[in-house]
Amino acid sequence: MTTTTTQPLLRFEDLGKIYPTPTGPYCVLEKINLEVMQGEFVCVIGHSGCGKSTLLNMVSGFSTPSSGQVLLNGAPVVKPGPDRMVVFQGYALLPWMTAYENVHLAIDSVKPKLPEREKREIAMEHLRLVGLEKASEKLITQLSGGMKQRVAIARALAIRPEVLILDEPFGALDAITKEELQVELLQIWNTQKCTVLMITHDIDEALFLADRLVMMTNGPSASIGEVMTIDFPRPRNREDIMEDPKYYELRNTALDFLYNRFAHDDVE
Repeated sequence: MTTTTTQPLLRFEDLGKIYPTPTGPYCVLEKINLEVMQGEFVCVIGHSGCGKSTLLNMVSGFSTPSSGQVLLNGAPVVKPGPDRMVVFQGYALLPWMTAYENVHLAIDSVKPKLPEREKREIAMEHLRLVGLEKASEKLITQLSGGMKQRVAIARALAIRPEVLILDEPFGALDAITKEELQVELLQIWNTQKCTVLMITHDIDEALFLADRLVMMTNGPSASIGEVMTIDFPRPRNREDIMEDPKYYELRNTALDFLYNRFAHDDVE
């Protein structure tokens, strides 16, 4: 594990979220308790409707808890901030701008007093990290899905957040591009040493990327059902991991949780 301190960077304390509806209050999450250490890579998995995105929205500051709190470095999260950056499945890039301009805009909004030369260097450094230096002047509309997600990751990392929040960032990509970006994400994470909180529906993705896998129970009133430690040594090689018998033990445990113990009742 990549932890560098004995104190958690991020803490969920009895976290809950209730939304008002025409038929009364709807409890999405309740009594979420979790500690995430500095430099840790944590994946969250669960069926649709279990509150995964709601959880990340409260970490990012886009949504306010109904009960409990999210603490970052011991201070309650009350609004969005540059210490937490989000990468969405849908990229959320400005299509009329180039790849470089999208990254530069993020740096400029957070560090407006930084000399322009430094802003450009930081933007190009992070585009280089994701393999897009030669495509820096292309418009977002000229890029493939995988390249757009690389820009989104570069933009998020360019302001050096303490927590990188990933909301199914590779869910819309083809299998080959997805695996390539998973490897690149690990390489960047090893360099940046930021803390990562990531939603995924892909058990194999979580086993390759994460230090721990947080498995959510079904909603409404979803909570953390089980936390799995994934202690394959780093740096990781996909082929080596998949040849390890422990990989299939962990995979079967996660599958059993999702499809037996907390299967969706889709058929009456």
